[in-house]
Amino acid sequence: MSRRARIRPFLILNRAPATILNVATPRTVAVPQCLSSSSRHHQRQRKSPPAPPSCRHCSTSQQSSSQPPPPPPRWLSDLTARLGKCIMFGCGPAQVARAAGVLRALATEWRALVAGSEGFLTGGRRGLEGHQVVWGEQDSFQHVNNANYIRYAESSRVNWITYFAGVDRPHGKDWRELMTPKGVGLIMKSIKAEYKFPMTYPDRISVYHKLRAMPDASDTSLILDCVILSHRHRRAAATTEEDVVIYDYKEAKKTTMPPFVLDIFRDTWRLQEKEVRRARSRVWDLIREVEGLEKETWNREDAVEDLGSAGKKS
Repeated sequence: MSRRARIRPFLILNRAPATILNVATPRTVAVPQCLSSSSRHHQRQRKSPPAPPSCRHCSTSQQSSSQPPPPPPRWLSDLTARLGKCIMFGCGPAQVARAAGVLRALATEWRALVAGSEGFLTGGRRGLEGHQVVWGEQDSFQHVNNANYIRYAESSRVNWITYFAGVDRPHGKDWRELMTPKGVGLIMKSIKAEYKFPMTYPDRISVYHKLRAMPDASDTSLILDCVILSHRHRRAAATTEEDVVIYDYKEAKKTTMPPFVLDIFRDTWRLQEKEVRRARSRVWDLIREVEGLEKETWNREDAVEDLGSAGKKS
């Protein structure tokens, strides 16, 4: 075999264009067994260390290790069912009062707890609250058309931005102009939606936004997370991930975040972190309260289900 024939596999492995191999050129390449030990050492030296994860794509609840753990995915419906089982086995007056307190909290606080446990701030016109789903938003499959979820997120995002005009009154006009093409504004670069279940009429929704990461002075864009809550099902019907660019319409180019925006967004980030701790702690308190009721009612050795009048002998 000629010298040229012997080295041809090595040349193909290391120098063939990506278009020939029909794959992207890899950062590190496999080393054939026929290569010398010095060649294998050279290939190992070329391997790049893995890049650290970008904070830009970290959610609020993933940032701090001091946060309470997230509650179970279906904690809201589970607690309601578990309370029903406790009542079925019979509760004393004090236990009934405790069960009623938990049910009252689930009925009145569910939005703040479901959204807040993920870092979303509710109330105060921060998003789109109590929006009526209309019959005409359904498609031929008798559920809300997927395109409407993007509109819900858009309306919530505008309300979320203009809400800060009332918080930061000296820059109120500047906040409102962020949603207009007059100076520095926000442009949607991309939006990705994830649908949880088919929502139908009649229903109401509440939509909230949050910052995914602590903003930096050098940022020219930001990632926003959005959740669309169904009031009928009391859980998320969809979530979106939005990449928003900060754009200078006068200069026709991307720009960095104005200082007044940066200050408010950093304060908002801190409020998000605080809300995660508050909401999760509250949920775990409710879970522990239900566990206590279970141990006092059906989850004990002498527990007997209360069948009411059906269990009485005639």
